[in-house]
Amino acid sequence: MFQTLLIAFGLSMDAFAVSVSSGICTDQLKARHILRGSFSFGLFQFAMPVLGWFLGTYFRVYIQRFDHWIAFALLAFIGIKMVIESFENENPACEDGETPQKKSKTDVRDVKILLTLSIATSIDALAVGLSYSLLGKAILFPALTIGAVTFGVCLAGFEFGKRIGYLIEKRAELAGGIILIAIGLKILFEHLL
Repeated sequence: MFQTLLIAFGLSMDAFAVSVSSGICTDQLKARHILRGSFSFGLFQFAMPVLGWFLGTYFRVYIQRFDHWIAFALLAFIGIKMVIESFENENPACEDGETPQKKSKTDVRDVKILLTLSIATSIDALAVGLSYSLLGKAILFPALTIGAVTFGVCLAGFEFGKRIGYLIEKRAELAGGIILIAIGLKILFEHLL
């Protein structure tokens, strides 16, 4: 249970960072936009691990001897990517140079932008679902946990972004990356020892 919560928080950090950024950059962000955005992020974070799990179930027979290495590699890759992104200094999300109004790239009031962001922030969860499948673990409870945690974290992220701003956005992504790398190492060491 504790490991599932850690994975859920780690995976939700991308969506949290986008929520904070949207809260910072989007004027007139209403409660309905925040609820719709949080629900969309949570829904995709729930659905992607399930999809990854089914894909992994299909391929498990072919890769069972080295599945723990794949799980480690996927989690480490995602975690390292998040850590690297957390050190990027720029915040391009608040402006789009092609539009005269400087429309935010994280304006969740636009359904197309919201769906794109929901998919983009949940690709990592697809890989986690694949890892669960390769390890022979059930996915429904972890996927529900990941979706629910993401929903809650995003609600907080939108409000936080509206009120306080850019202070924590990159630190959250760094923490999420470190958590995923640590879980990948734990899986690898458990199977090797």
